[in-house]
Amino acid sequence: MIIDCHCHAGPGDGLTGPWDTTARLAPYLARARAAGIGGTVFFPVFHSDYAVANRAVARLVAEDPRRRMGFTFVHAERDRGRIEALVAEGVERHGFRGIKVHRHDARITGEVCEAARRYRLPVLYDVQGETAMVELLATEYPDVDFVIPHLGSFMDDWRAQVALIDPLERHPNIHTDSSGVRRFDLLLDAVRRAGPEKVLFGSDGPWLHPGVELHKIRMLGLAPAGARLVLGDNLLRLTARARRRPRGRVAVALPVAPLRTAVPAGRADGADPWESEQFPVGGR
Repeated sequence: MIIDCHCHAGPGDGLTGPWDTTARLAPYLARARAAGIGGTVFFPVFHSDYAVANRAVARLVAEDPRRRMGFTFVHAERDRGRIEALVAEGVERHGFRGIKVHRHDARITGEVCEAARRYRLPVLYDVQGETAMVELLATEYPDVDFVIPHLGSFMDDWRAQVALIDPLERHPNIHTDSSGVRRFDLLLDAVRRAGPEKVLFGSDGPWLHPGVELHKIRMLGLAPAGARLVLGDNLLRLTARARRRPRGRVAVALPVAPLRTAVPAGRADGADPWESEQFPVGGR
């Protein structure tokens, strides 16, 4: 299965631009199907209350759990003190398999990383060019997997993207995704130096065309085994370690009434649709 690890979904509550207004999925889904993309990771657009936004994404994921996976979006500063609760709701109620953080909101914090560690979740952290922070994340939280999208900068910051390749190569817990990377030679260099096991295919949909972003991966000329890693197996490996409930956690309730959103159903045989024999989910 080809899996897009980076797509926004659902309504925002701002009106600055598409990134905080809404992310309509119909065009994206049609394009993804036409391109042969079989699965997608969804998380919200920017929002003033990520508890609300995450629940909207959970509803979308529940519509087609065999092809959709959710990540919990958190605001590292505004959600301080309730990040554990947001992550707990995402994992335990909605079956989410990762955490999304964006530097546009605030710099990532130890609270976010600790929640990821307790639930064994990957963190997709858009550093907005602050790639020096990656070295600190890699060494302070070696048991947490981080995905730094856009090779470090959606804004085509050549210096930041070049700087990311070194920690990407050196640290086993640092990964990147291919979404929005315009300088093809840098993406090629990242794969050559760090290996295909460190790069994930992502589109940054619905605003970028998933078929166009996928073609960049095709043009890398990877051997079949390497292509399988980039196109889906890396994402499954990083999310397979997720715990349903971490050991020793004190239950924390969000200070808002929970929305009655069904946890995504499994396959007909009762198994989780995002598990496989190769990458079983453990730690339950």
